[in-house]
Amino acid sequence: MKINEWTLGLAAVGVVSLASVAQADENKLVPLMTDVASTTLSGFVDTSAIWRPGTGSDAVPVGRLYDVNSTGSSKQDGFNLNVVSLVLDKPLDEGKWSAGYHVEALVGPDANAFNSSIFGVGQNAGSLSDFALAEAYVALRAPIGNGLDFKFGQFGNFGSYETFDSYKNPNYSRSYGYYLNPHDHVGVTTTYNFAPWLSVSGGVGNAYGNPIDSKADSETSKYYMGALTVTAPESSGFLKGSTLTLSYEGGPQAQNQPAIGDGAHVQNFYAGATINTPVKEVSVGASLDYQEAPNIYARALAGYLTYAVTEKFSLNGRIDWATGDLNEYMDAVPGTFPLNIPNSVHADLLAATLTGDYKIWANVITRAELRWDHSLNDVAPFNNASTDLQRNELTLALNVIYKF
Repeated sequence: MKINEWTLGLAAVGVVSLASVAQADENKLVPLMTDVASTTLSGFVDTSAIWRPGTGSDAVPVGRLYDVNSTGSSKQDGFNLNVVSLVLDKPLDEGKWSAGYHVEALVGPDANAFNSSIFGVGQNAGSLSDFALAEAYVALRAPIGNGLDFKFGQFGNFGSYETFDSYKNPNYSRSYGYYLNPHDHVGVTTTYNFAPWLSVSGGVGNAYGNPIDSKADSETSKYYMGALTVTAPESSGFLKGSTLTLSYEGGPQAQNQPAIGDGAHVQNFYAGATINTPVKEVSVGASLDYQEAPNIYARALAGYLTYAVTEKFSLNGRIDWATGDLNEYMDAVPGTFPLNIPNSVHADLLAATLTGDYKIWANVITRAELRWDHSLNDVAPFNNASTDLQRNELTLALNVIYKF
């Protein structure tokens, strides 16, 4: 019997036994463990090149996440490896009692900014390794009504128009509203689909803030979440598939982490919609994000427009506005540079973003982006050099992502 190197490798880690291989050799089949066979591997490699015209090597962008590399310096005016994502997934099946899991591991500079590293403690946890977990949970389904789905472990937030996985977003850079939302939680959630057009979710977690397993000061104080999603049914004509999501997340902030406000409770409110139009190639969207902690607040409003010019080329536009105690929030959120204004002054920012997405290679996203940020009040928050403060900020970016 001849056994290839791949089969020997599987036998070495216990996935198959040599006895089973010998038995299967007669049938020309090599059985695998069922649980392993049902797991899928996917992910992406995210790279970029960013240029800020008229600035030096110390140019510092502000107001957006993931413009920081592993050393904490700017990604501007150079080439960047953003992140590598590896996803292991066993989805729920249609059985009455179904179980699965989902793990997304992050490697690279953006893993630091995500700040859910399992290495280190306290405020240094996210800075000790270019590794983090975006999600890691056990999925369960109970045969109650239409099926009650549970997630136990680490999972994403309940309300956000944009996500960490940048290829899922219409633009390369994230909006102001994105960083107002928490990234992830550790706890338990449940989701029930009352109808194909109505889904309701609820959950409870440890606290607001990373890293993984961070707790609040009080053993009984927990973080609560809820969301409602409405999807336009088949009978809605051109609106078919349009969605509206409303969500709330609130509770204590994690101890030993950068604090928002006085470090007590924080609340997030979100409303977002994606709407199809009578023109098949055009869709629009909108989002409202509001976050508050004792004595401070911030809110952001964004509008989105997507136009599929051809089968391979699309244009994605975004206008977003933010106001409030933004400097306070940026001080507390890893991956952002604080605004150069006093905490007592309310920022009032406007950003316009245009992204062109052209599909050239299979499985590859190639897009170019122009973004302009502007201060609407007399404050000059943007840093074009170490001492040169400006009311405007202009960036050009190229984003190349391979999905597998």
